[in-house]
Amino acid sequence: QVQLVESGGGLVQAGGSLRLSCAASGRTFGSYAVGWFRQAPGKEREFAAAIRRSGGSTYYEDSVKGRFTISRDNAKNTVYLQMNSLKPEDTAVYYCAARTSYFVSRRQDEYDYWGQGTQVTVSS
Repeated sequence: QVQLVESGGGLVQAGGSLRLSCAASGRTFGSYAVGWFRQAPGKEREFAAAIRRSGGSTYYEDSVKGRFTISRDNAKNTVYLQMNSLKPEDTAVYYCAARTSYFVSRRQDEYDYWGQGTQVTVSS
């Protein structure tokens, strides 16, 4: 079992930055691939970014590529999502999720553990 807790959300103006954190407790976090997903008001939850358990490879949804950076510090059991050049359309609840696999996935149903989410609001 692993428990995930997101933090770092908040209100920011368009063009600003936020860094989200996903802290894990329980089993060794380095055994899990981790993804960030987001759910905007009235929309389905969607994939945003993911990172392999070694941190060697990262993947992004097209709309965040070049603006968001996912990284991890396995010694601290934490995954980060650095979000720059934020847009109003980035407003959503952001969730981190972990799966017991070396490989990442864009599919939500392939993740085993989820955090409670953190709200990100970008004002225009």
